[in-house]
Amino acid sequence: MGGEKLDQKDRDILNALQADGSLSQRELADQVGLSQNACWRRLQSLTAAGVINGSTIKVSRDKIGMELVVFVLIRTRHHSADWLKELRRAVLNIPEVVDFFRISGDYDYMAKVITADMNSYDRVYQRLISSVELDSVTSYFSMETIAEQRPLKL
Repeated sequence: MGGEKLDQKDRDILNALQADGSLSQRELADQVGLSQNACWRRLQSLTAAGVINGSTIKVSRDKIGMELVVFVLIRTRHHSADWLKELRRAVLNIPEVVDFFRISGDYDYMAKVITADMNSYDRVYQRLISSVELDSVTSYFSMETIAEQRPLKL
């Protein structure tokens, strides 16, 4: 099921769940104008097709003391499959790395790190550079969050 195969009801379901993933099946069905059975079948279809990948909640970082957001740009000279396997292992073993991307341009990878403070970030940084050989690591510290975890436009 690709984006072109989603009808308006599927989009309504996805938009409603992106706005509030805690909706009960009955609330969701009422909100999108479907019977509970029809809504359930669509949810099953969207899940089976991989359009819906689980369910999560949003946690207010500031309420739990995780206020530092760092964007980390990584450059490397290594591009072998074995090196990439080690990089993936290293990154996935650092829970403060919440997003990680291979990118194009002047850098090869970009990570989003969320942690409590500068000392906590330094521990993450030390773990990363001691885990795998990197050419350069550049960190950018977020001053303000303007938009985060926005719903996808459907």
